[in-house]
Amino acid sequence: MRLSDIRPTPGSMRKRIRVGRGIGSGKGKTSGKGHKGQKARGTGKVHPWFEGGQTPIHRRLPKFGFKNFTKKVYTVVNVEDLERKFNSGDEVTPEKLLEVGLIKKINDGVKILGNGEITKPLTVVAHAFSSSARRKIEAVGGKAEVI
Repeated sequence: MRLSDIRPTPGSMRKRIRVGRGIGSGKGKTSGKGHKGQKARGTGKVHPWFEGGQTPIHRRLPKFGFKNFTKKVYTVVNVEDLERKFNSGDEVTPEKLLEVGLIKKINDGVKILGNGEITKPLTVVAHAFSSSARRKIEAVGGKAEVI
């Protein structure tokens, strides 16, 4: 077998359609583009958001809101989760919360919320506490320390 003997698989190659080569070709005159209009011209492209010349939707609708770039996004943990995952007297830090799988990542910090009940005295170190969480932790003899 020689390189010159290699042929493409039958049916894998399609014949190129030559447009604008006479009426008998079936693609003569307008070359399959119809008569006039934007799509018949040189580039013939219309972007998907084009609305035919009317004022586009992004200009008709009003602007609103803003992005608060100073906003802190806390990762939240409830006291009931601390009750479930930690033993009495343990120190709870954001790193330990990551280890035990209560949080996936520390965004701008960890905030402890007061949902549920807690019976074990824990030393909880976090970036923020809700008032109910702080009250519940301290009521059972634990400490709530802000980093």
